[in-house]
Amino acid sequence: MKILVVDDSKLARLSLIKAVKNVEPSTEFFEAENGAIAVEIFKKEMPRVVFLDLTMPVMDGYEALIEIMKIDPDSQVIVVSADIQAQARERVLSLGAKNMCAKPINDEKMQNIFINDLII
Repeated sequence: MKILVVDDSKLARLSLIKAVKNVEPSTEFFEAENGAIAVEIFKKEMPRVVFLDLTMPVMDGYEALIEIMKIDPDSQVIVVSADIQAQARERVLSLGAKNMCAKPINDEKMQNIFINDLII
């Protein structure tokens, strides 16, 4: 399974990848440090799942989510952000995200995402 991890923090990307590997060890990962790179990788690789941060340079997560949903309206995007305000959550869900989770993601949260939010 292909998964795209999008966050401007390398440490955050590595942490999320580690949590995914503990749940789904046979995953192929792609990484992007901003939304613009994420959209290009998405077009080329068509990953099954996208973990997307909101606050990033160049193109933020909201813009990237809009572009990803234009490419594939059935995309499985999980927003992972420190911005857990109700307004942000409502916005990303209305734009097509499957769920929004607060950083950091641990193994238990990741297990719940795979069980409750994703169609694998």
